[in-house]
Amino acid sequence: MLNLLLAPLSEDFFLRALLAIILCGISAACLGAYIISRRMAFISTALTHSILPGIVAAALIGVSLYLGAVVAALLTAAGVAWLSSRKGNSEDSAIGVMLSVMFALGIALMSVGHAWRDFTGLLFGSIVSVGTGDLVLIAATSLFVVLVLRILHKELELASFDEEYANLIGAKPSLLRAVLLVLIAIAAVASVRLVGALLTTALFVIPSATGIRLGKCLSEAMIWAAGFAIIGGATGLYLSYYVAGMPSGAAIVLCCAAPYFAVRVLKN
Repeated sequence: MLNLLLAPLSEDFFLRALLAIILCGISAACLGAYIISRRMAFISTALTHSILPGIVAAALIGVSLYLGAVVAALLTAAGVAWLSSRKGNSEDSAIGVMLSVMFALGIALMSVGHAWRDFTGLLFGSIVSVGTGDLVLIAATSLFVVLVLRILHKELELASFDEEYANLIGAKPSLLRAVLLVLIAIAAVASVRLVGALLTTALFVIPSATGIRLGKCLSEAMIWAAGFAIIGGATGLYLSYYVAGMPSGAAIVLCCAAPYFAVRVLKN
């Protein structure tokens, strides 16, 4: 058993991948606690999927993938805000429209650019190909996300549970929501490389949904969620290493989901 645990650690790519999933797991878990408490899972799905055309367009024209992804996410958020403000349109329908349009645009750009093979990793993840430069960006992104959440924790927690009171005391919940959406977009860019655009939302939602069931407050829920994200991510990485043909992204999500179902069964 000890050899099974230590053998992969002799591989540089495995160490980079393990560190990357730990960093992303922490930032995604912290954001996920707010996503769950605010019932924002659907819009987080839209943001994580809508970055695909931004990443593809950025790669095709040779600019920063992070820049392209953030621009695409901001356009999605703006589109949702505009559509939902129109008479007769709900926010859910606006999110559904923007999610479908942006993801379809990403697929179209991949086809037009004749780069299906190059961008397959964006759909399904390619954690074993994480390089040193990627790791530095992931570390910087995770540190930035956690730092901003730490600074705004009280305001975000208040706005998450009592938006009317937050607005009454001048906490500007609409601005806090916008900040949270931007942070989700930034963190999603890093996570896409690890688990893919199709599964990124799971990294935000599943460990946090488990943590919310166990934590007595939002801070405790974040700690639980981060722990489940790290354990699930590491277990999934080992599973994909030893099981031939097992996609790392799918293995990570499945291993994160196992504690969720266990907690749901044991804590009714």
